[in-house]
Amino acid sequence: MSDLTVACLCGSLQLRVSAAPLAGFYCHCADCGAAHGAAYVGVALYPSAAVEVVAGKAATFTLRSLPRAFCPNCGTRLFARVPDSDLTGIVAERLPAGAFRPDFHIHCREAIAPVRDALPHYEALPPAFGGEDRTVDW
Repeated sequence: MSDLTVACLCGSLQLRVSAAPLAGFYCHCADCGAAHGAAYVGVALYPSAAVEVVAGKAATFTLRSLPRAFCPNCGTRLFARVPDSDLTGIVAERLPAGAFRPDFHIHCREAIAPVRDALPHYEALPPAFGGEDRTVDW
């Protein structure tokens, strides 16, 4: 895989991603919804060591639980380093076209609008993330 460049809307904050994603998913948790003003958010999960800020300096805020990094110039939310792990989630909307390939939906019990697609829809987290294999069926 060649490195990806991910940037905010104004281009002043840029990331280099040097690994393939570990997972791609849509998160329906209340924290993501409130932080992004959206019903759900696409996230590509990478090893933190593979995500490097190469231009600009990120600012951070924590709404409920997850510290989120954003561009202090234009406000674009770009990534979040998952506390107590070596994982970084990048907002899928900022990835180059075709780079985001979702595998499942998480925190669907908190969903404010059902999404009907062929992906698994976990009530909370999937087994690979320490959750249970409980899904919702809209």
